[in-house]
Amino acid sequence: MSAIRETVVLTRDVNVVTIPDGNHGTLSKGSEVTIHQALGSNYTVVTDHGHMVRIAGIDADALGKEPHELHTLVMETDAKAVEKNCWEVMKTVYDPEIPVNIVDLGLVYHCQVTPVAEGKNNVHVMMTLTAPGCGMGPVLQNDVEKSIRALPGVESVNVEVVLDPPWSREMMSEVAQVQLGLF
Repeated sequence: MSAIRETVVLTRDVNVVTIPDGNHGTLSKGSEVTIHQALGSNYTVVTDHGHMVRIAGIDADALGKEPHELHTLVMETDAKAVEKNCWEVMKTVYDPEIPVNIVDLGLVYHCQVTPVAEGKNNVHVMMTLTAPGCGMGPVLQNDVEKSIRALPGVESVNVEVVLDPPWSREMMSEVAQVQLGLF
């Protein structure tokens, strides 16, 4: 999926997260929204009142869209395969205001996979935010946790948000910098 501009009418009531404060709310069936960004599995839309909100991929049908499926995962459950899958799914998590995934933004500092039983692993992720106090921080943290928890071979997930070292533009990949016109 990519950044697009398309106006649609919601086909049913839908839960949303307001941007940038991270509060939860609902948009009613019949509301007109403009899709601002469709990256990863979520949609960033602008309401007819000018508010930016995020709609989860599981609610894509309310926008008349199909849910996004990830086809790049491996089915093995050894620690190395699980770590590969973790990085792949984290690349599907996007800051709703920036059209770059959190891995390329440099927000993920660490992903450690520890085997705990045959085919079962614990995952520990250390990530940061583009700004301390970002209202979307808990939402992004939850997105990472949910996407990793759903992977084969994952027993438990701990996603820790750290603010040291603080994030800076230099932590972005070259690809991200080019995407944002910073290179």
